[in-house]
Amino acid sequence: MGTLVLRGTHDTGRDTGSGRPDGDARSVDLARDIADYTSRFTPDGGYLPPSRTERRLVTDGVALLLDGHREQAEQRLAEVDFGIRTLVDSATGRRFAEVYDRVDQAPHPRGWGRVYVDLDHRARWSVQVPHPVADHGTEQLGVRVLRGTPGGVLIVAGAHRKSGEGDASDVAHRRDTVFHAVCAELVRRGFPGVQLHGFADDSAPDHDVVASTGKGSEGRTDGRRLADALRDRGFAVCRAWVRSCPLEGHENVQGRIAADEDVPFLHVEFARSVRSSDARAAEAAAAVRVVTSRWAAASGVRR
Repeated sequence: MGTLVLRGTHDTGRDTGSGRPDGDARSVDLARDIADYTSRFTPDGGYLPPSRTERRLVTDGVALLLDGHREQAEQRLAEVDFGIRTLVDSATGRRFAEVYDRVDQAPHPRGWGRVYVDLDHRARWSVQVPHPVADHGTEQLGVRVLRGTPGGVLIVAGAHRKSGEGDASDVAHRRDTVFHAVCAELVRRGFPGVQLHGFADDSAPDHDVVASTGKGSEGRTDGRRLADALRDRGFAVCRAWVRSCPLEGHENVQGRIAADEDVPFLHVEFARSVRSSDARAAEAAAAVRVVTSRWAAASGVRR
């Protein structure tokens, strides 16, 4: 299979990719922006399962954005009432495209999530947050990882995992979601990914972190690097490729599709005590960035 180097839609450093000047970008604290977005998520909140066509339209829009065709991306996304806005993160000065659902502010949001794309660097890797709020603090861990490594794509699920009927909004275990469709597109492009989860401290009392490559083994070298980086920062890590660990993520559907395509995937579970401490969360994110920094330095990704 051939390779294609993808460039962010701000590759020139001056244009958003749709002819708009950078002055049209909105300055925000990205961490606060995402916290405000997820603050509305509750177990009894709204969730509307997307149709196959709706999933395809959102994914097509994200794909066009990654290829630098922002105007076409906006047209495609508008068909399903999504949009793109440029954000300048006030903490880092970096620019991100936010792919968002215009229905988010409606009385009955669909819960399809958001995607953030680094506009100042080539897109190369992803960080995934399938259970925001339900896995407390994982959305903020995702922001820390995105901010600290160039070329990232952050995918945040749009509803609490217990919203909707049954497990309809548990995106880590469903293939019929916008979240999964976008992650599958990134896998198709060869983007390695790290998915962030959380567990109650008493679920694995001897460990702060459970690191796994899910169903596959392609990410094992990266998993070792991550586990070593976590250990060096004082975390007790269960390495799922070495021993039996709880919460190994073997049934995770994003990990399964990555395994099918031989793309590195890491499924990482953090204890509540790690996610609830600002200092420990910062150290955990720094350890994850040891791996994402290597992904960012890769020579290219496949198409």
